[in-house]
Amino acid sequence: MEFNPDGSIKLPEKFAKQKQDRENRLKNSKCILIRKDIVDTRSPKKCVLRIKLSDAIYDNSFVHNVYNVFRERAEVPTKLKKLNEKGFEVEIGTCFRRCSDCNALIARFRNSINGSVIEDSGSCTFEKRKFDYEDYFD
Repeated sequence: MEFNPDGSIKLPEKFAKQKQDRENRLKNSKCILIRKDIVDTRSPKKCVLRIKLSDAIYDNSFVHNVYNVFRERAEVPTKLKKLNEKGFEVEIGTCFRRCSDCNALIARFRNSINGSVIEDSGSCTFEKRKFDYEDYFD
């Protein structure tokens, strides 16, 4: 473990490079950063998606369009809040399909911006599992 001159822990080179790549993408290309956080861990559980648009995106109207299409089909109660021109929050309420609807919304954003989404798990505990035939059928 290495330390900076101010006494803080120095990031390993792998993480420092990853952080720099993320910052470069947010400044120079059209992409979205989505951070998933659990707000309430006790019932009723509530999650928040924090959405940040890159500097290269000038029109944020697609966020409302994608969200409105999602809201019509989702079971989970949600609410979209605009924080500023580049920042939004989507509150995900309590529902049995909370995690699958949340991932469906992220997939919709990914499709709308040609796959250029940076996904940060934040405090989310949901684990994407690959479908395994043996888990469901004998």
